[in-house]
Amino acid sequence: MPASREHDLLVKAARLYYQDNLSQQQVASALGVSRSNVSRILAAARAQGIVEIRIHDPAGRALDLEERLQAAFGLSACRVASVSDDESALTKVGELAASWILSAEQPSAGISLSWGRTLQAMVRAVPPEQKLPVEVLPLVGGLSSVASEITGEELVRELADRLGTGYQRLHAPALLVTKASRDTLMNEPSIISVLEASRRSSVACVGIGAAGVGSSAAVIDALQLSDRERAAFEAAKPVGDVCARFFDQDGNPVGGAVEDRVLAVSLEDLRRIPTVLGLAAGVEKACGVLGALRGQYVNVLVCDTPLAEALLAEAAR
Repeated sequence: MPASREHDLLVKAARLYYQDNLSQQQVASALGVSRSNVSRILAAARAQGIVEIRIHDPAGRALDLEERLQAAFGLSACRVASVSDDESALTKVGELAASWILSAEQPSAGISLSWGRTLQAMVRAVPPEQKLPVEVLPLVGGLSSVASEITGEELVRELADRLGTGYQRLHAPALLVTKASRDTLMNEPSIISVLEASRRSSVACVGIGAAGVGSSAAVIDALQLSDRERAAFEAAKPVGDVCARFFDQDGNPVGGAVEDRVLAVSLEDLRRIPTVLGLAAGVEKACGVLGALRGQYVNVLVCDTPLAEALLAEAAR
């Protein structure tokens, strides 16, 4: 058959099947060919680019990237927000995280939160008037160095309101000027009881920070480290943080003055929580997220497509 006639046949069959919604048997009758030939014609139309099939997920997820991330890092679950230039990655990551929280198995021992803008996006994506009878708990004290609406205390209260449930407050700052001040507060019975409840939670939701970027940089500035303390901190090569607890590229905790002045659960505490949902948006978070994954501080990840691709590229090296 001449090439032009073959091309015309492929186009006509494709229009009848995909645009006019005829069955393959009806297409065969219209073209005067067998049904098996129609199947081969449609396959050829796809192979030659005459027909392009696109699948649009209304949830805005990049399913292939989710599967690859789960396999590469041994995650128990993953959600990747498919974003374009005109969309807010932060908002979409928050929406997917909220959807996961509401659809996952109901926590038996509470939901605990850290702080930050990604968690704020998640909390605000939870529809109000939910009925989830599980206590909401803080993982970290209040952070005076950041906007009040994204502190753990405010997010705990707002999520509890939206879930129609109760919550506990951690009446203490997250950042202290000395280790002695932090230790004194950590010995207060009211603080001990709240942190113990947070450690026993079934699900923890944490923002993953990158050292030197955004709020993670603000935490270090707020601690007002001496030149020697800052030099020691930087010599440890921190790449990211969770709950203001910093770690290096292999996920090893970074000790020293920063570790000693933070009032929060420890990284080891996080490892013991059955499900830790980590949220991050933006390719600049790649090093921080990699460190958190290598340290096994999170086992469920919600991120956006550029960040997911950066993580997979690094994993392939």
